[in-house]
Amino acid sequence: MACPKACAHCRNRCPTRRKEADDSSDRLGAPADGGTVMKLLIVEDEAKLADYLRKGLAEEGYVVEVAGNGIDGLHMATEGSHDLIVLDTMLPGIDGLGLLAALRQSKQTPVIMLTARHRVEDRVRGLKAGADDYLVKPFAFSELVARIEVLLRRAAGAAPAPDALLLSLGDLQVDLARRRAVRAGQRLELSAKEFQLLTLLIRRKGEVLSRTEIAEQVWDVNFDHGTNVIDVAIRRLRGKLDLPFGHTLLHTVRGMGYVLEDRSS
Repeated sequence: MACPKACAHCRNRCPTRRKEADDSSDRLGAPADGGTVMKLLIVEDEAKLADYLRKGLAEEGYVVEVAGNGIDGLHMATEGSHDLIVLDTMLPGIDGLGLLAALRQSKQTPVIMLTARHRVEDRVRGLKAGADDYLVKPFAFSELVARIEVLLRRAAGAAPAPDALLLSLGDLQVDLARRRAVRAGQRLELSAKEFQLLTLLIRRKGEVLSRTEIAEQVWDVNFDHGTNVIDVAIRRLRGKLDLPFGHTLLHTVRGMGYVLEDRSS
């Protein structure tokens, strides 16, 4: 990687690096059917998290740009054309609220704010400053994707597609809007983390997810992989999801991870 210590502004101005970034975004984000590509801007100074989000959202089909500080973020947000901005509150140069206030003078681009602050008054300040949504760290990547989808559809003047907010597998339904899971007509009483874990599994149904991937997407990128938290969470979720119904949906793939799928047929 060339010049890792160079400031983000310099990297963005470099024609070679900009071309590489554009080429990479085109490869990862362009839809196979030639449809409209949605372009996102991530303004996040924590490099590890920013890279994690960039890669994950590119895999979801978005073209993604990243700014590592408030000054670069404001420049890219006002001068560029983005369909949505994911904005951290604590930034060097200009903080997230200052950036948002400046942006709202000229643009109404949808903004999801990220914060490590849990106080209600902090979230209220962000919403009053013009944020469209607020997500507290650590958050589930699947929840961020769902919120992005909702805001993009809202910005386009369309109602959220049912398959974006209501997911199903066999007799299991997961309602992302109401944060509710129902199986065979019976509501599952899940904790916040259990719901996030189930959301990830059902969005990726049929795919075997490793413990590392589950940890990074449901907990956070700084998760301690030496703990057995994943196994405990899976066991508790299985106790609510499968045991009362006598038909297993959540399966263990030995040596690989876990998969949610209906093997009855």
